[in-house]
Amino acid sequence: MSSSTNKLYLLDAYALIYRAYYAFIRNPRVNTKGLNTSAIFGFTNSLLEVLTKERPDHLAVAFDPSGPTFRHDIFADYKANREATPEDIKLAVPYIKQILKAMHIPILEKPGYEADDVIGTLAKRAETAGYNVYMVTPDKDYAQLVSDNIKMYKPKSNGNENEIWGVKEVCENFEVESPIQVIDILGLWGDSADNIPGCPGIGEKKAKALIAEFKSIAGIYENIETQKGKQKENLINFKEQVLLSYQLATIDTNVPIDFVEADLKMEKPDMKALKEVFDELEFRTLINRIETHFGLAQPAFAGDLFSQAGVVVQQAEPSSLKDAGSTPHNYYLIDNEMALFSLIMSLGSQPAFCFDTETTSVEATEAELVGISFSWMEHEAYYVPVPSDRAEAQKVIDSLRPVFEDDNILKIGQNIKYDILVLKNYGLEVKGQLFDTMIAHFLLYPGLKNGMDFMAETYLKYRTIPIEQLIGKKGADQDSMRNIAVEHIKEYAAEDADITWQLYRLFEPKLKESKSGELFTNIEMPLVSVLADMEHTGVKVNSESLNQYALILKAEIASLEAKIQDMAGITFNISSPKQVGEILFDRLKIDKDAKKTKTGQYSTNEETLQKLKNNHPIVQLILEHRGLQKLLSTYVEALPKLINPATGRIHTSYNQTVVVTGRLSSTNPNLQNIPIRDENGKEIRKAFTAGSADRIFLSADYSQVELRLMAHFSEDEHLIEAFNRGADIHRATAAKIFKVADEEVTSDMRRKAKTANFGIIYGISAFGLAERLNISRSEAKEIIDGYFDNFPGVKRYMDECISKARETGYVETLFGRRRQLDDINSRNGVVRGMAERNAINAPIQGTAADIIKIAMIDIHKEMSRLGVKSKMILQVHDELNFDVEPGELDVVREIVKRCMESACKLRVPLVADMGMGNNWLEAH
Repeated sequence: MSSSTNKLYLLDAYALIYRAYYAFIRNPRVNTKGLNTSAIFGFTNSLLEVLTKERPDHLAVAFDPSGPTFRHDIFADYKANREATPEDIKLAVPYIKQILKAMHIPILEKPGYEADDVIGTLAKRAETAGYNVYMVTPDKDYAQLVSDNIKMYKPKSNGNENEIWGVKEVCENFEVESPIQVIDILGLWGDSADNIPGCPGIGEKKAKALIAEFKSIAGIYENIETQKGKQKENLINFKEQVLLSYQLATIDTNVPIDFVEADLKMEKPDMKALKEVFDELEFRTLINRIETHFGLAQPAFAGDLFSQAGVVVQQAEPSSLKDAGSTPHNYYLIDNEMALFSLIMSLGSQPAFCFDTETTSVEATEAELVGISFSWMEHEAYYVPVPSDRAEAQKVIDSLRPVFEDDNILKIGQNIKYDILVLKNYGLEVKGQLFDTMIAHFLLYPGLKNGMDFMAETYLKYRTIPIEQLIGKKGADQDSMRNIAVEHIKEYAAEDADITWQLYRLFEPKLKESKSGELFTNIEMPLVSVLADMEHTGVKVNSESLNQYALILKAEIASLEAKIQDMAGITFNISSPKQVGEILFDRLKIDKDAKKTKTGQYSTNEETLQKLKNNHPIVQLILEHRGLQKLLSTYVEALPKLINPATGRIHTSYNQTVVVTGRLSSTNPNLQNIPIRDENGKEIRKAFTAGSADRIFLSADYSQVELRLMAHFSEDEHLIEAFNRGADIHRATAAKIFKVADEEVTSDMRRKAKTANFGIIYGISAFGLAERLNISRSEAKEIIDGYFDNFPGVKRYMDECISKARETGYVETLFGRRRQLDDINSRNGVVRGMAERNAINAPIQGTAADIIKIAMIDIHKEMSRLGVKSKMILQVHDELNFDVEPGELDVVREIVKRCMESACKLRVPLVADMGMGNNWLEAH
C-alpha cells in the first residue's frame, strides 16, 4: 500500500477546456496561422498551475469519449439541449492530447462512460490504496464524491484563488450533512445543461431546503403528505422523472478501468516533442515554466551579456530560436565626435533609418535620454550615448537634428510615438514619414501581441536580450539605465534598432499587398505625430477643485453608509461583496431565487443589483455608494497625483494598438472613461480647464455619428431622409415605430426609440432591450419588430453583414480596417451570436474611429499651416477638445468644424456640435 502522503490529481479535461475557451471569448488568443489557441493555452496553464503549485506524485487527465454513454441508454434525451461544440474546441483537443502525450501524462477515456465516471472510479480506488485524491474541475456534480481523502480542486477564475472543497466545504455550500446528499439535490433540481429534468417548480434553493429537512429523495416521498399545493402535485406526478434524474446525476464509481499506480506516476516530459507543438502554437512562455518545474532549465542564452567578470557569455540556446550569440552582427559604439559626424553623414544619405531611444523612465514626459541607437541594414546598428549633463546632452541632440528633421527620410521605430515624445523634451521635432512596426503588426495580425520580443521570436526566430538582464525586474531594486555600463547598453540598444529594422523589412511589403496599407499610410502613421503633440501638451487640471470635491464625496459616502446600515439593521462592510450578499439575500431576502456562485458567495455585481433595484430601496443606495466610491478612488483622488510637477498638466498616453475596432484608448490616466452623464461625473469635467484664465476650452463632438453611419451603410431611405432634413432622429424614429405624428411623440416614446436606435447597432435582442427599458419582452419585441418594419434597410444591412462575414470570415470599415470573425459559422449559438453582433457593429464603430482620426489629422495639419498656437488636447471617442489662445477662437472653430464635417463623404451629413467655456463642463 502506498504512503498516505501520495497525491493523485485527476483533471476533467472538457470542463477545463470549455472554461478556458469561454474565459477568452471576448478577446481570443489567435496565432499567426489563424488558429484560436484560447482553449489550449487556458487548459495548459491550468495544468501547469497544478504541477507547479501542488507538485503531485501521480496525475492523469480524463476525456469524455465520442458517442453515447450509458446515460443515453437510460434517457435518450440526455444532453439533448446542449449547443454544438465550438469548432475551435474541436480543433484544440488534438493539440491538448499531443501536449499531454509529450508530457507523458496519461489520457483516460472509456467508451460508454463520461470523464466524471472515470475520475470517480479511480478516485475511490486510489483512496482505498492510500492516496489523497484531488479532482481538478469546476463542475459541481463532483461534490457527491468528496470524502476525507477525496477533494474537489476548483481552479482559480476571475482573479480568485484556487479552491479546495473537502467534506466541510461541500456540506456548507450545498447545505447538507453528507456529500452523498448532493445527488438528491441534483435529482430534484435537475440540470438544464445536461438536460436532466428534475422536478418542475423546484430549483436550487427549494431542493436544498427539502433535502435538509427530509435527508433524501426517498425521505421526501416517505413524507409526501407533508407537502402542499403545486409542489406536492409535481412531486407526485413527476416521481419517475425525479428518480430518473437522481440516476442520471449519480456518478458511476464502478467503471471497468484499472487503477495502476505506476501508470499514473509523474515523469519528465519529452521536451523535444513538447517544443515542437509549442512552437507551432506560438506559446513562448509556457515552455520555460515546464523546464523550470522539471529541473530542465538550460543556462542563460547568449543574450546574457555579462557575467560577474564582465565577460561576454555565448552559450547555445536550447530551442530553435537564434540570439545575439548565434547570429553574426556588428554593433558599433559612437563615443567620439568624429564617429558621430561620420554617423550623421551616413544617416543623412539614407532614404530610411530606424532609431530607438534608451531612457531613464517609461513615462515619456519625465524621461531623460541615456542614448539613441540607429540601424538601416540587417545585423548592423550604431549606439550613441547621451550624457547625463543636460547641456552636453543637448549638444548631441542638436548635432542629430538635421537628420531627424529631414522631411525626405522615412523614420522607423517600434512604438515610435514614445521616442518622438522623448526627443520633444529636448526641443527636437521628428519630421518626415513614419513607420511604426507595432502598429503595422496590429493591422496585419489583429488580436496578436505587438511587443518586439514576441514579433522577433515569431517572425525572425530570434530571442532578444530581456530588459531585466540590464536593470533587473520591476520593483524597488530595479536599477536605472543611466547606471549600466555603456558596453552593455550598446548591445541591448543596438539590437532593438536592428530587430526593428528587420521587422520593418518584413512588414512593409506585406502592408503594400494588404488592404490595410492605405489605412496605415494615410491614417495611422500621420496620427502618431498628432497624438505625440497632444500628449506633450497635456491638459490642465484644477487639483484644488478636485480636492474640495473629494471632501464632498466622502461626506456623501458616509451619509449613504449610515442609511444603508440603518436599512439593514446591522453594521457591516458595504465594500465587501460577500457581506453585501449575506445582507441582501439571507437577512433581507430581497430575492428568493438568488443563487450562490461557484465560490459559495452570492453575486452582487452591478448587473445583478441593477435587476433587483426595484425589490428594495437598499439596493439603489448600495449602487450609489459603489458609484461614488469608484468616482472618488479612480478619478477625484487619483487625478491630482498624476499631474506632472514640471508642466502642471496631466499627460495621458493614447494607444493605437489596443482596441480591435480601431478606437483609441488612453492610459495613465484613462481619460476615455470619465463619466459625464450624472452630476457627480460633471464635477470631474469641471476640473479640466483651459491653460490660463484668458484662454478658452473648446469642445467639438460628432452628433450621432454611429447612427449616421448606419443610415449610410444600410441606405435606408427613411433614416437618410430624417438625417438630411435635420430631424431629431430619436423623435423621428419614435414616430415611425409608434405610428404617430412627430408632435405626438411623448418623452417615453422618444426614450424607447433612442434606446432601440443605439441598441440595434449592437445587435440588441428583445431580452436585452426589455432589461434596458425595464419593460416586458413582448413590448420590447414589438418595438424591435416595429423598428425593422419601418426601417427595412437596417434589417437588410444587418443580414448582409452577417452573410458576407460567413463567406469571407471578416468585415471591414469604409477605410479597409478588417475585423476577423472566425466564429461566424460556429455551430455553437452563443459563440456564433457574438460574432454576428460584431459583424453588424464593427464596420460602424470602426468607421467612426477612422473618421475622427482623419479629422484630427486634418485639424492638426490646418492649424500648423496657418500658424495657429492653440492646441488640441483631448480626444474622447467622438469628441475633440482644444485649449484656445486669446484671439484665435474664430479661426479654430472654423478649422475644427470644417475638418470634422468634411472628414468623410456619406449619404447623410456629418455634424459637429461645438461648445466653449472656461472648462470641459462648460464647453460640453
